[in-house]
Amino acid sequence: MGTYVPDTKQEQQEMLREIGFNSFDEMFSHIPEEVKLKDGLDLMPGLSEQAVIGKMEDIAGKNVVFRHIFRGAGAYNHYIPAIVSSVISKEEFVTAYTPYQAEISQGILQSIFEYQTMICELTGMDASNASIYDGATAAAEAAAMCRDRKRSTVYVSGAANPGVIEVIKTYCFGSNTKVIIVPEECGVTDADALARMMKEDAQAACFYVQQPNYFGNMEDGDVLGRIVHDAGAKYIMGCNPMALGIMKTPAGYGADIAVGDGQPLGMPLAFGGPYLGFMAATAAMARKLPGRIVGETKDDKGERAFVLTLQAREQHIRREKASSNVCSNQAWCALTASVYMMAMGADGMAEAAAQCMSKAHYLRDVLKEAGLEPKHDREFFHEFVTVSPEGRCTDSNHILRALEEYGILGGLKLSDREILWCATEVNTREEMDETASIVRNVLHGECRHKEVCGS
Repeated sequence: MGTYVPDTKQEQQEMLREIGFNSFDEMFSHIPEEVKLKDGLDLMPGLSEQAVIGKMEDIAGKNVVFRHIFRGAGAYNHYIPAIVSSVISKEEFVTAYTPYQAEISQGILQSIFEYQTMICELTGMDASNASIYDGATAAAEAAAMCRDRKRSTVYVSGAANPGVIEVIKTYCFGSNTKVIIVPEECGVTDADALARMMKEDAQAACFYVQQPNYFGNMEDGDVLGRIVHDAGAKYIMGCNPMALGIMKTPAGYGADIAVGDGQPLGMPLAFGGPYLGFMAATAAMARKLPGRIVGETKDDKGERAFVLTLQAREQHIRREKASSNVCSNQAWCALTASVYMMAMGADGMAEAAAQCMSKAHYLRDVLKEAGLEPKHDREFFHEFVTVSPEGRCTDSNHILRALEEYGILGGLKLSDREILWCATEVNTREEMDETASIVRNVLHGECRHKEVCGS
């Protein structure tokens, strides 16, 4: 075991003399004796590298690794090409620092510029920032972009991800901004309710909707957009970036701001991240985008160069006067998304999206044959909700417990009878047939989980 000493005793004394002290005790003499640490910290003895690795492996061994995954709800299991990890693991990317000094940061600035370009192509919008923390943060920041002195009420679809809704509420609470939830009807936003609510509210600033929504259903984005714009408010659309491979862009729906989580773009499932929130907007909204924006210019030799642009570094860190609390970006995660999109290409993204949709529809059909009824009769992307039949041993807990015994992570429990399922391009017909078979046995066989139902 080696040690690292940042400075020598002599150097410490020189620094002390420079600030007018002879010792550390003298420097800290104003601190009461009763609060000073007398006997050092009660820490365990240090371990060797080998011992630490062994201990961490033991802890990691307690994790459950499922053979098959049919859960989404905001974090999705997609195939990640090998080139993604190969590129992003390069030291110059892993250790890249904040690119405020453009002259020594051209590489990372260019990577961010390429990311912004691809996000604009994916969403159809005019400008993108360099990403922020996650999709929920992006939604909350988008709502903040739309507030002004005359319009301050934020409307949110009740069919959006509950986690996203809570983050929006938290952000708005801090700025004394009113949040109103627009009810969902039959698995989508109630357009009539939205029209009525916005017509009666002169302070309506914006409306946030997810496409597809939390239940996997496709919203009528055109109708919702017209309602919002007729009310003089801004239209924010949350997007699944994978779905944009085959579906209409937010720009096509008339959205002012497009946001979402970039996790499907090459980031593996983990314990909550790290992920990235993408944000793109129309040209009219570009100067209100939080975080960083990289622009292309020319250097003093007339050659292509990249700089941070459109905003001052300090505009987001002015306490209560700030337009945002974000003054950073997820550069490494954004790079991951960039490499993924370049590796897949437009055709690859479209193919993956088409497979997600096709396989989700197949999963819905085989689960219906097994006894789980689809809750909504609507078009969906790769998520859908099922309802189990009435019975003591046919609820969500029984179904999901049985699947786990076979190494399958089933959908997300929404209620005692409702489960939100997800299928992606990595799921095979055999996996889905096996899942349906297990579900059928739960619904029509003898109960094997007495501890769940108490029978």
